Amino acid sequence: MSEPLAERMRPRSLDDYIGQKHLVGEGAVLRKMIEAGRISSFILWGPPGVGKTTLAQIIAHRLQTPFFTLSAVTSGVKDVREVIEKAKNSRFFNTASPILFIDEVHRFSKNQQDSLLGAVEKGIITLIGATTENPSFEVIRPLLSRCQVYVLKSLEKEDLLQLLDHAIHKDVVLSKREITVQEPAALLRYSGGDARKLLNILELVVESAKPDEEIVITNDLVESQLQQNPLAYDKDGEMHYDIISAFIKSIRGSDPDAALYWMARMIEGGEDPQFIARRLVISAAEDIGLANPNALLLANAAFDAVMKIGWPEGRIPLAEAAVYLATSPKSNSAYLGIDHALEVVRQTGNLPVPLHLRNAPTSLMKDLGYSGGYQYAHDYPGHFVIQQYLPDEMMQQRFWNAQHSPSEEKLYQNMLRCWGDRFKDS
Repeated sequence: MSEPLAERMRPRSLDDYIGQKHLVGEGAVLRKMIEAGRISSFILWGPPGVGKTTLAQIIAHRLQTPFFTLSAVTSGVKDVREVIEKAKNSRFFNTASPILFIDEVHRFSKNQQDSLLGAVEKGIITLIGATTENPSFEVIRPLLSRCQVYVLKSLEKEDLLQLLDHAIHKDVVLSKREITVQEPAALLRYSGGDARKLLNILELVVESAKPDEEIVITNDLVESQLQQNPLAYDKDGEMHYDIISAFIKSIRGSDPDAALYWMARMIEGGEDPQFIARRLVISAAEDIGLANPNALLLANAAFDAVMKIGWPEGRIPLAEAAVYLATSPKSNSAYLGIDHALEVVRQTGNLPVPLHLRNAPTSLMKDLGYSGGYQYAHDYPGHFVIQQYLPDEMMQQRFWNAQHSPSEEKLYQNMLRCWGDRFKDS
């Protein structure tokens, strides 16, 4: 039985590597390090199927250094120590450190990560970690401080089309077939920027045809094959991003049944409960927001409960939070407000803080007018007094706009009482 298409098409050099030009294109940071023959420890963060493992293998081959691999799912502290000992014995004088590649490094426990620290710090190994999760949350600070983090992006349309063309014309199996891509849209849509998914779908479509039959790939053909084989295009079970997207959108769309269904799919698929809990906290802030501030409290409580009681009982507070969020009124006014403010800040730069709002810890600062004329809100009726809080250039700028859910309407009415016309809807 031949290797899967995705494995046969795995690039062996940077010249064959598709995508991630910001890292490995001409003059890019990783390419320069590789060409110089020396790399420091780093973590590759990005979604599945964008080339994290492949890039690590290319680097090891290019540097001609021993390459060790561990999976965070199946390896323990003992395995880490054994690899470090092998790395010590395999390094020769004045050569690059052996590379230890850890897939799904975010699943390593604190003890496992601690066991790496000394070897990384002393240069016994060069660590390359791969993760689909934000390393800031999942990697201990001492280890993270010794590693550069590089972000890999989902492959763009042009990257996927290039990969498709290479597979059809250069693969030892597919190049013997007569294959025409008449409509690539469905292939691209279902792959979701994941090279492995794209190749798995292509392989599925090709294998469904008769050996001597000409294959004309259309959107209808791809969709019909995936309906008949709903999981075949994702042979490693990596529905991760599709399902979490469906889960969050079900909460946002106020469908508790769908939210529970997609949560069950994640649980049955072995998803990390902390990952689900974090998404609930994000959803509570982004999608429910000021329409029901208690949602964020409940989501945080569910996160804490999962950490305290573990699994499988942790599924219960997660389900409680998911149903509560889905059935709650929705508002994204805070989310829109901060994004608008960030956009304006990037456009306008560092505008000066009005003098009366500045801190004045020294007499010189007071003489310069710092804090002069500031009115302490608690000294006034209703704990409010009209005064300027924004830079001069933004006196009338609005960032937060109420969305008038019952809870948020109270906040809006209070702003109207305080500020009058400034907060009237335009």
